[in-house]
Amino acid sequence: MFSNLREDIQSIIERDPAARNGWEVLTCYPGLHAVVMHRWAHACWYAGFKWLGRFISYIARIVTGIEIHPGATIGRRVFIDHGFGVVIGETAVVGDDCTIYQGVTLGGTTLVAGTKRHPTLERGVIVGAGAQVLGAFTVGEYAKIGSNAVVVKPVPAGATAVGNPAHLVRKEEQARSAQMFAAYGVTPNGDDPLSKALRNLIAHAAAQDEQIERLCATMKAAGIACQRMDENDKLDQAQLNRLVD
Repeated sequence: MFSNLREDIQSIIERDPAARNGWEVLTCYPGLHAVVMHRWAHACWYAGFKWLGRFISYIARIVTGIEIHPGATIGRRVFIDHGFGVVIGETAVVGDDCTIYQGVTLGGTTLVAGTKRHPTLERGVIVGAGAQVLGAFTVGEYAKIGSNAVVVKPVPAGATAVGNPAHLVRKEEQARSAQMFAAYGVTPNGDDPLSKALRNLIAHAAAQDEQIERLCATMKAAGIACQRMDENDKLDQAQLNRLVD
């Protein structure tokens, strides 16, 4: 028990630059308190003391603002940062070294009791603030889920899911940084696939404008009438890219 607690404290210090020392983490981090109390509740739940397990989880929710069903499985060195509003359902599985930020829901999409209803997060997954991960599927190792994403289908290992509904970044783009910690599931290269697609379309349209301009100049040089594009109608690539970013 105490070895797990030491691991938890050290993992928080490693992942949160605001954590100054172990005593501060032990006394002031509700995410740690929620995980520790969940271990008590989980032990009671599987020992057959289900009411006591639910009651401990209820007290933990009052104290920390984090709701973890006692039936959920929480791995080692799991860090719930800030934590307020986090909900983790009964059949959810959170693997070792996962990081979950405030407002996250690991929820179910079926009302059939006794079945797997909630997601499984494998080792090292990061779930950004406000993200909703809904359903009985797996989020692969070291995957990242961006803030406010709504994920309703599996996420491959090492990939990033962003948006509502969530879109996946290609795994090969994340290969180098798959195991690097990224706060709130945000990677440094701006990997929103919709933004990338829009930027590519803007670049393509700008290239088309340039080709039309060259074609008109060639036709005019050959004595063929060609109405040039009005300056106000030309695509402003820089301005559009700023809107996308």
